[in-house]
Amino acid sequence: MPKIGMEPLRRRALIDAAILAIGERGSLDVTMSEIAGRAGVSPALAHHYFGGKEDLLAATMRHLLAELGRDTVAALRRADGARARISAIVATNFSPSQFRSETIAAWLAFYVEAQRSDAMRRLLRVYARRLHSNLASALVELMPRLEALRAAEAIAAMIDGLYIRRALKQGEPDARSAIALVEDYLAIKIARETPSA
Repeated sequence: MPKIGMEPLRRRALIDAAILAIGERGSLDVTMSEIAGRAGVSPALAHHYFGGKEDLLAATMRHLLAELGRDTVAALRRADGARARISAIVATNFSPSQFRSETIAAWLAFYVEAQRSDAMRRLLRVYARRLHSNLASALVELMPRLEALRAAEAIAAMIDGLYIRRALKQGEPDARSAIALVEDYLAIKIARETPSA
């Protein structure tokens, strides 16, 4: 008889195992058996909870998005003012829970898969729209709307690009330098768009 309350724990263990397996492999070319073994459950139980590998991968992507969303909302609540909100968004994207090797590899694998999978493409569009919207809503308080939208696009592209560059390196991700690059761009952009007194 299954233990009551174990399903959420096992689902989370399978998602965490999927992130680790994808991160180690650097692609979505992992099997349900591999993931189940890492999670300490049988492949049959993994299939019971998620159906197939595609369902588990979609759940893993949704988990990463939800985690990023929760972290961003918490950071935005603590931020005071538009400039601080932008910095909070940038810092969250490069926080220890987000900018770690296995999570970076999982994001990149999902980007590749989005070229073939409508479901993954939809999830990544949700992420892109949310990031752009959060950035733009703060930036419009600091500069003209058109420039704010362009700056939001540039910052989002820098975040994604720094993830890609990180994936090409060895060793631990350097969040501090990634944040500094985005903040440098932002300072220059704000100075350029702010009228002189």
